[in-house]
Amino acid sequence: MTNAAATTLDGYEVWFLTGSQHLYGPEVLAQVAEQSMSISEALNAAQDVPVKIVWKPVLTDSDAIRRMALEANANDAVIGVTAWMHTFSPAKMWIQGLDLLRKPLLHLHTQANVELPWADIDFDFMNLNQAAHGDREFGYIQTRLGIPRKTVVGHVSNPEVTRQVGSWQRASAGWAAVRSLKLTRFGDNMRNVAVTEGDKTEAEIRFGVSVNTWAVNDLADAVHGAAESDVDALVAEYERLYEVAPELAAGGERHESLRYSARIELGLRALLEANGSAAFTTSFEDLGSLRQLPGMAVQRLMADGYGFGAEGDWKTAILVRAAKVMGSGLPGGASLMEDYTYHLVPGEEKILGAHMLEVCPSLTAKKPRVEIHALGIGGKEDPVRMVFDTDAGPGVVVALSDMRDRFRLVANVVDVVDLDHPLPKLPVARALWEPKPNFATSAAAWLTAGAAHHTVLSTAVGLDVFEDFAEIAETELLAIDEDTTLKSFKKELAWNAAYYRLAGRI
Repeated sequence: MTNAAATTLDGYEVWFLTGSQHLYGPEVLAQVAEQSMSISEALNAAQDVPVKIVWKPVLTDSDAIRRMALEANANDAVIGVTAWMHTFSPAKMWIQGLDLLRKPLLHLHTQANVELPWADIDFDFMNLNQAAHGDREFGYIQTRLGIPRKTVVGHVSNPEVTRQVGSWQRASAGWAAVRSLKLTRFGDNMRNVAVTEGDKTEAEIRFGVSVNTWAVNDLADAVHGAAESDVDALVAEYERLYEVAPELAAGGERHESLRYSARIELGLRALLEANGSAAFTTSFEDLGSLRQLPGMAVQRLMADGYGFGAEGDWKTAILVRAAKVMGSGLPGGASLMEDYTYHLVPGEEKILGAHMLEVCPSLTAKKPRVEIHALGIGGKEDPVRMVFDTDAGPGVVVALSDMRDRFRLVANVVDVVDLDHPLPKLPVARALWEPKPNFATSAAAWLTAGAAHHTVLSTAVGLDVFEDFAEIAETELLAIDEDTTLKSFKKELAWNAAYYRLAGRI
């Protein structure tokens, strides 16, 4: 069975399309093909371009462009197309193809040579190397058609160019993962909570994700039906990979709790695999006959690529899944997160993020410790969880909210920092960060935007990838970074309210 939660980018492709026309003759078109193939190969050779570029024959007429768009749409491996107008490709040829294209589009504004050949340049060279105005023709028709796209400018030998191409590819991979995502909800949202609610039908229209509910006791049956031999093997894996508290280890007085945590993981995996789901939610208010709130099981499933949202928060589960795919192969990780409490010493303000149990160990390179403690809510047995501190480094905290007439992404650039002091009495995984541009502006902007309290914290990909993702998804994104002022942020909110109302379907 295919692993729906796999995060590898190896099976994906981006097609490289080159525009020209027959006006220049077969010799020029042969040169166009040769040079566009070289650009394609250079992109493939760049370490920060993670998805395979597949070069396609030069496009010189509207029928070929239309057919190429349809072929790209129909190929599940294709997560996007990169287009370059090497010479002058009359833009009316592209109208039907661009109108039909349903895959993300990157417009690469480049040329074959880096420098002008000052001593040798002639009109033959000028006729061949016309991207400087061929791409402007292409840009015009994209804008006139209202085609969302990423535009990258510069020679492919420039690391900044390949970095931007790679970021867009990662966003396109996240979009592909969301478009095919099945999300299983075990139980409903936490009672009386507003921000975890949302329009699941609109989410499928906008993002492609299918959000559906399964009974918690279906999960409980799978948990309680786990084979003893499978439990034995999984517990042995825990003891090999993690530092297990003595009371939970084999022979310890609470070892059965660890075994039950293993049963939860086995049951969750079995049901999610049977459903073809790569994301899920749980709620401590709806546990059925489960004896523990899933803790370590959720953490390990997230580490394997599953999206997760607590308290029925399916929107955050979508974000976590997208972030997992977008960050594939990069150092760092992604996890459900929640701003929990603050350090408000003037000039030292920080945010302590955590959740009840469910923070993904991909956020640390250190070995987590497996512990058991009372939870205080849920009315069940004490749950098992992994405890660790998130590694220091740059990150971004992103929330997805339903604003009635649209979905809104809000992203805050942060610096994850080491703890000022140990937290010996806080038995959960946690992260400490300093938000950009500063605590007061960040918090005020977040609250003004109505951003959710559940988020994804990514230390693998940054704001630029989420910006590309939002553009592909045609979804509002508000960024809070080092340049943000509350005055300008409020203006952006006002402008966006008008824009999205006017741009939306009536």
